[in-house]
Amino acid sequence: MDAGVHLPLIDFSGEGLSYGRLAAVVDAARDNGFAAISANDHFLFSVPWLDGPTALAAVVERSGAMTLATTLALVNLRGPVPLAKALTALDVLSGGRVIAGVGPGSSKADYEAVGVPLDGRWRRFDDAVGALRDLLGSASELAPRPVQQRGIPLWLGAWGSHAGLRRVARLGDGWLASAYNTTPEGFVTSLELLGKELTNAGRPRDEFPNALATMWTWVTEQASDAERVLTEIVGPLVRRDPAELRGRICVGSAEQCAELLSRYARAGCQRVQFWPIGDERRQLELIAGEVMPRVVG
Repeated sequence: MDAGVHLPLIDFSGEGLSYGRLAAVVDAARDNGFAAISANDHFLFSVPWLDGPTALAAVVERSGAMTLATTLALVNLRGPVPLAKALTALDVLSGGRVIAGVGPGSSKADYEAVGVPLDGRWRRFDDAVGALRDLLGSASELAPRPVQQRGIPLWLGAWGSHAGLRRVARLGDGWLASAYNTTPEGFVTSLELLGKELTNAGRPRDEFPNALATMWTWVTEQASDAERVLTEIVGPLVRRDPAELRGRICVGSAEQCAELLSRYARAGCQRVQFWPIGDERRQLELIAGEVMPRVVG
């Protein structure tokens, strides 16, 4: 298992939204051996949300050899052609380091902002993914084309439903799960189901990559501090009962976080995309220095 980091697209506690903060996170990730940086996608949210693809483009120059991933981009709402143009530009500017993670989105506010009905989103998603795959391929009609010889890999988000995993096997080049919408045990079940669907589709299951996105993270040795983050920040942010999140995300001691990640590693998870709840440089140092070395697969 390796580590990625979500860019700080949200202001948790007065840090502000700025290029300086983005750059500091990317520098810390690069210096601490992280494998990837990523950005999620919302137009409207309960708090201000910096545009994800724009944030990735802003830090290309200082991203080193790290993968640049969208986790996820709203292809239904951005449209296959505009999204393909943006992602291809990122691929060209980064020398071929982009993964296109996409999903239909489930936020009614995002759909209303664009003037698209939420109903029927899965049918539109199937159509949009098919179009996007062609546009991100090495024979794309758009120019410039991606740098990657086989085109930009297209990963699909699925939180564990049979229909979602069947879609991943049929249309995707990789699978993105959601940390706060699953558990290590749920991941095992989903991965087994995905493997069966890949076999049914005539695709090699052993070569199909996966990652766990949106792992909200606050490494602290103080139980009261962890509880504060769960009850005052993450719970309200994602509109979940803190009791449901407790033990499901990396909020707690380094040992507790490593134990959770070890269960994911044994479940077959290949990459975790961490999203620190502020103080990003220190959190990335703790992840790299105190948490990941304790992870046992």
